Amino acid sequence: MKRFVAVALALGCFSAANPVLAQDLVHQPISPTFGGNPFNSNHILGIANAQNDTTDPDAVDRNDQSSIFARQLESRLLSALSSQIVDAIFGENPQEQGTISFGGQTIEFFRSLDDVTLVIRDDDTGEETRIVIPLFIEVN
Repeated sequence: MKRFVAVALALGCFSAANPVLAQDLVHQPISPTFGGNPFNSNHILGIANAQNDTTDPDAVDRNDQSSIFARQLESRLLSALSSQIVDAIFGENPQEQGTISFGGQTIEFFRSLDDVTLVIRDDDTGEETRIVIPLFIEVN
């Protein structure tokens, strides 16, 4: 037993005398979010979407017949309303100003000498969108 301990001790001393070689650890992240290759983003997003099996319990099926009909009817009504607004602004008897309210939105228009300003306001949030349309005057 003493011989085994002596051999183990001798091997331990020799191994401690030899230099240890190592290299730096380099980690390259895969996700572009953490500094990885930006060309991996589509692949990673595709994998994440394929694995995502959660559904929104409040989601409405937008492809049933009644939803399709409601969207088409709404589109036609908004188109007719926009035609009436364009006629009120640029028609044969253009108005100088006006206000139209529908569906939680208010549209105001004002005519000046060289342009027409439309203000579209969301009544719930108060958010405004301004559109300025230049008027082209024909010279005879």
